Amino acid sequence: MSLPRETASSLFDSFCFRGTLMNPRRTQRFKRVAEPDSKKSRPTKSSKLSSAKPKPLSESKSPAKMEILPSSFFQIDALDLAPRLLGKFLRRDDVVLQITEVEAYRPNDSACHGRFGITSRTAPVFGAGGHAYVYLCYGLHMMLNVVADKEGAGAAVLIRSCAPITGLNVIQQRRGLETDKPILLTGPGKVGQALGLSTEWSNHPLYTPGGLELLDGPKPENILVGPRVGIQYASPEHVNALWRFAIAGSPWISAPKNTLRPPL
Repeated sequence: MSLPRETASSLFDSFCFRGTLMNPRRTQRFKRVAEPDSKKSRPTKSSKLSSAKPKPLSESKSPAKMEILPSSFFQIDALDLAPRLLGKFLRRDDVVLQITEVEAYRPNDSACHGRFGITSRTAPVFGAGGHAYVYLCYGLHMMLNVVADKEGAGAAVLIRSCAPITGLNVIQQRRGLETDKPILLTGPGKVGQALGLSTEWSNHPLYTPGGLELLDGPKPENILVGPRVGIQYASPEHVNALWRFAIAGSPWISAPKNTLRPPL
């Protein structure tokens, strides 16, 4: 599909997929993370999100010197891919964003569009991992998702928040907001708007040069986990699953922040 170099846009919504049941062995390490809240698992002072500014990147880790991630990087379980995307870079022309918050959506997830089957809208999420899945939410917001797993699995990772690295002026123009505060990019619709995305970017391979690219980046020292946002319509099991991931200490995280905590 030939994609426009410049496209105007907006923000994101929850989505769903279809597929086979998850292999319990693949999710063993996340089992404790998905348990209900308790006093022991409440956020600690060390996990406050707004107390620390993002660490500046060294020249050796600048986006200009980062390699585009290969397609094989994405073809794993969405629950494994989601935390691995934290710290990576999204690049479109002169705009570079660093991913700070994501949500995983998996096969047989009742919080997904895919539960309704393959449609013209959801077809990209059933493709091979490494492609973009962009859809319009509430007629306003362009939501960027990174397709995960093998072709036909129906899984993806929603990009909820980012930090600006380069192209701040372009980001501000697209957002219609002259600020360098976290409000600029804390929310999936804001990310889509900052990148100038439209639904025409769905199916775009993020592992090929040009257009929209996903670049390697530094692994966060610590992360936070919590339940996903805005999926009250889903089953209790999926509403309570701690499949939201964020970089600990980063102010570039969307609300609500008080549901995030260090993993057990």
